[in-house]
Amino acid sequence: MGRKILSVDQYADEIRSGNRFVLSQAITLAESSLEGNQKLAQEIINLLLPHTGYSLRLGVTGVPGVGKSTFIDQLGMTLIDEGHKVAVLSVDPSSQQSKGSILGDKTRMQQLSQHPKAYIRPSATGNHLGGVAQKTREAILLCEAASYDIIIIETVGVGQSETVVRHMTDFFLLLMISGAGDELQGMKRGIMEMADTIAINKADSGNEKAVQQAQKNYQHALHLFPPVLGKPSPEVLTCSALNNQGLQEIWIYIQQFITDIKASGYFQQQRQQQQRSWMMELIQQKLSQEFFQQPAIRKTLPHVEQAILQSKITAREGAEQLLNMYRY
Repeated sequence: MGRKILSVDQYADEIRSGNRFVLSQAITLAESSLEGNQKLAQEIINLLLPHTGYSLRLGVTGVPGVGKSTFIDQLGMTLIDEGHKVAVLSVDPSSQQSKGSILGDKTRMQQLSQHPKAYIRPSATGNHLGGVAQKTREAILLCEAASYDIIIIETVGVGQSETVVRHMTDFFLLLMISGAGDELQGMKRGIMEMADTIAINKADSGNEKAVQQAQKNYQHALHLFPPVLGKPSPEVLTCSALNNQGLQEIWIYIQQFITDIKASGYFQQQRQQQQRSWMMELIQQKLSQEFFQQPAIRKTLPHVEQAILQSKITAREGAEQLLNMYRY
């Protein structure tokens, strides 16, 4: 039996009532490359827009092996115990290559995956980070409309995905571990500069000395960055997600941080800047898509590429030649 086709109003009503199956269908529509599905998804999102924007959006990143999944699983359960509904979304531009599966994502967070007040959604498949980011932003709106008041965005891939997640969240947490060699040397300055706090995970019994030293090192490094107007200076906290220690303290810190940036106006300013950036990205993506779909461009592009490879023309000349065809 085929899937029942719902109207835009029915999609919106079912999502608002907390139907997770229909929520997943709507996110799948948003992720689709088919124009009809994208149009339907946009109509659903437009109808639900008044019910969005009220969640707290948390970004979580960290080096491989840091224990992100265990941390998110435990933090999510801490939040649910306090009466929240939690959605976990991932950003992973490499998912197409790794063939990551929904099962894989859900078994990493065993407690949350079984809880009725939690929703876990793996990364949209695709190797273009901008496309994955766009789909994740739309998934955030749909989850908010379904009354998930805390959205956790997890970076699964490495590299630029941290910047993307920073630009769609209210609070960005960098998860680290001690005793993994020269941590400061191996951590990109840019990622540390984006962090609203650093949490040292796996601060288990017998590991206290190494954790304290790492905490000092990170705190010193953070003090080298210039302060941001309207935003508290980041702190370095410790936890053991495996033993469920320190998670409550991290959540208290996050709540105070959000209270402070709302009072200073930074929260609203950041949200507005994110909306503006999203609009600019969508324009760039749409223009790029239309450019390469032009029949004349598609026909000429291989010849221009060949001329560049043979050093007959420069890359700038090639770009100008193609752009002139698009303009006229």
